[in-house]
Amino acid sequence: MTQLFRAMWLAIRALRLTPLAGLAVAVLIASAMPVPAQQSNPSVRPPADAVVPAEPAAPDAVRPWSYDHEMWQKLRGGAEGKVSIPDSKAGQMIDSSGEAWRNVRNGPLPTYGAWLLAGTIALIAVFFLLRGRIKVEHGWSGRTIERFNSSERMGHWLLATSFIVLALTGLNVLYGRYVLLPVIGKAAFAAISMAGKLLHNYVAFAFMLGLLWVLVTWVRHNIPHWRDLQWIAMGGGMLVKGVHPPSWKFNAGQKILFWLIILGGISISLSGLSLMFPYELPMFAKTFAAINSVLGTELPATLTINEEMQYASIWHAAMGVFLTAVIIGHIYIGTLGMQGAFDAMGSGQVDVAWAKQHHKLWAEEALKGGAADLEHTGATPQPAE
Repeated sequence: MTQLFRAMWLAIRALRLTPLAGLAVAVLIASAMPVPAQQSNPSVRPPADAVVPAEPAAPDAVRPWSYDHEMWQKLRGGAEGKVSIPDSKAGQMIDSSGEAWRNVRNGPLPTYGAWLLAGTIALIAVFFLLRGRIKVEHGWSGRTIERFNSSERMGHWLLATSFIVLALTGLNVLYGRYVLLPVIGKAAFAAISMAGKLLHNYVAFAFMLGLLWVLVTWVRHNIPHWRDLQWIAMGGGMLVKGVHPPSWKFNAGQKILFWLIILGGISISLSGLSLMFPYELPMFAKTFAAINSVLGTELPATLTINEEMQYASIWHAAMGVFLTAVIIGHIYIGTLGMQGAFDAMGSGQVDVAWAKQHHKLWAEEALKGGAADLEHTGATPQPAE
């Protein structure tokens, strides 16, 4: 620049040019001067809106900044190197799968989950308005029969109460920042979320114990039977008054509920254990490989350890929302939806008229097998509510 100004001044003085003419001469001189090549500086980052060419225009072309397109493409694809530290995960410099996980976790998952829960409640409300409460049609008999013993009820309530705790704390993780945070503030929400996390982790073991308890206790009563098809064809007597297909201890609807809870509970327990013990219990790569071999699908059978955790997180949340919707329907039938149903898990005793209406085959067998004395108690039948 010093040479340029000096040349300008000399030209103007020698030629006695006007300032405008001198400026023109200076421009000509500057354009004729060689411009030093711009060197690459790794410490200088390109602007955010810069367009970086995929390849240099010529083999000897120099980019204005340090950038290796092929290297970054491999790194974004999950390329791993070797590390000398015990944590082998550090060999992967960039994990782009986290972006895909975040998009699902904060997008479709909570959105569709909210629609599922809201839709379940809406369907129950419509059903109740159209059908009303399912009552004991011929009135109470005044005599009771044991529906579930103390061991059966204990297993049921262990599973039920632990699931309710897990559902509430899990829904807080998924929806708490949208529902609770604006209402109670950051400090209270942080305290509740931390307590909920600890509660969720420890109560999970009670849920798994209850799941095993219920499975061992009732699996023999929930084997599919041809009479289940008759129950399903007649809508289980739920849709039309006066229609009550006969069933044993558990009807087809209860069997479907049983297997949904057992299989869903096992699945959510395995994914939960994978999250509780990070990177120790990968399960999705092997599961996808088994599905591919049976169904001929092309699910990813090779996953990084981080991808395993991401799949476990998504699946755990999705199964939690699904089971919550299932249990909402179960709670409705066991309380408001059906008269006398709660007694089965409350005291364990149900009215004989209720038992014959909803589980005729089981009631007749139970009365013959040791409860026949209940037929002659002389109790006065109570009118239906």
